[in-house]
Amino acid sequence: MTACATIVAPAAKDAGRLRRMSLALFLGGFSTFSLLYCVQPLLPTFARSFGLSPAHSAMALSLSTATLAIAILMAGGVAQRLNLKTLMFGSMVLAAACNLAAALAPSWPLLLVARAAEGLLLGGVPAVAMTYLAEETEASDLAAAMGLYVAGTAFGGMAGRVGMGLLLATFDWRMAMAAIGAIDLIAALAFFALLPKPRHVRAPAPEHLSDRLRTWGQAWRRPGLPALFGLGFCLTGVFVALFNYVEFRLEAAPYHLSQTQVGLIFLVYAFGVWSSSTAGRLAERHGRRRLLLVGLALILAGIVLTLPASLVSVIAGIALVTTGFFIAHAVASGWVGRLAGPAKSQSAALYLLFYYAGSSLAGAIGGWFWRHGAWPAVAGFTAALVLAGVALALRIPREDPS
Repeated sequence: MTACATIVAPAAKDAGRLRRMSLALFLGGFSTFSLLYCVQPLLPTFARSFGLSPAHSAMALSLSTATLAIAILMAGGVAQRLNLKTLMFGSMVLAAACNLAAALAPSWPLLLVARAAEGLLLGGVPAVAMTYLAEETEASDLAAAMGLYVAGTAFGGMAGRVGMGLLLATFDWRMAMAAIGAIDLIAALAFFALLPKPRHVRAPAPEHLSDRLRTWGQAWRRPGLPALFGLGFCLTGVFVALFNYVEFRLEAAPYHLSQTQVGLIFLVYAFGVWSSSTAGRLAERHGRRRLLLVGLALILAGIVLTLPASLVSVIAGIALVTTGFFIAHAVASGWVGRLAGPAKSQSAALYLLFYYAGSSLAGAIGGWFWRHGAWPAVAGFTAALVLAGVALALRIPREDPS
């Protein structure tokens, strides 16, 4: 009896630690994405309030994701010197404060400055979260834990968009942005209370830039990783470009939807929460490449469904794009950790650099397609990105390298 208790207790303790870790990182994903994407429903409002074109209003999001991509590379080096838990918590708190500052900004340039700073600070969460999971979980638990983290990002994206739409029914955009910032301050405190302290003993940080470049080069040469980096660019490029400009489409004829009604359409993010949380387990059972291609096929089918004028078809298309995106992203981000070998931190940083670069560049370029060809041009642009993603997925080795 005593022997059984001795054997079971550590397992139960590890299971409790994994649950706390997964819930905390769910909150980390929620906070990051609700802060990052809460401005997306406001793009038409910004265009009207500040006299901007749709492409210029999209800078409120594109600039944040651009600075986030840059910050992710710096976060890898900083993470070698700091406690991972402290770094993520500090990033969440300061980014929420920047969202409050953006809500109070009296001019468009100052709002962009606050959003750029917010993206820079948020860089301390995504790459570090992937590194934390890769180092602190067993290989058998990594896919499921990563799937739950990505589910948190999906829920955060939904909360930022839907919550913003609901808040705009009662408050102006400044009060709505401030409310999102306050909610994410609370999420940061809950994150800090739940996340276990890292058990992994961290190696000393590289002292020279050449050392860091060499570690990035090692990550780049790992079989399959460059294809996954490019795939991250394509995935988020499709997702952000579609969501940026579908709002302009739905607020115009023949739909004439209000901001609150458009915000409620983003409840389709619930499909992303579900799909990302189950994708890890399905990938282990059916194979990563197969599930990745399923996700890309769903995205492409969703894009096609948005082309008809029927509102039902547009909403169904958005739901399919959302489901496919989060399946593919959960599989790809978890696969990076499996293929990275000893270069986990550097590989995670490079994947997320490409991921957010796709958000920034494709989100901005999508404005050109919207201006010159309206929705069919945006759909064609994003479909081309999906096909590029399929080509990259086929280049990833079927088996993990030994």
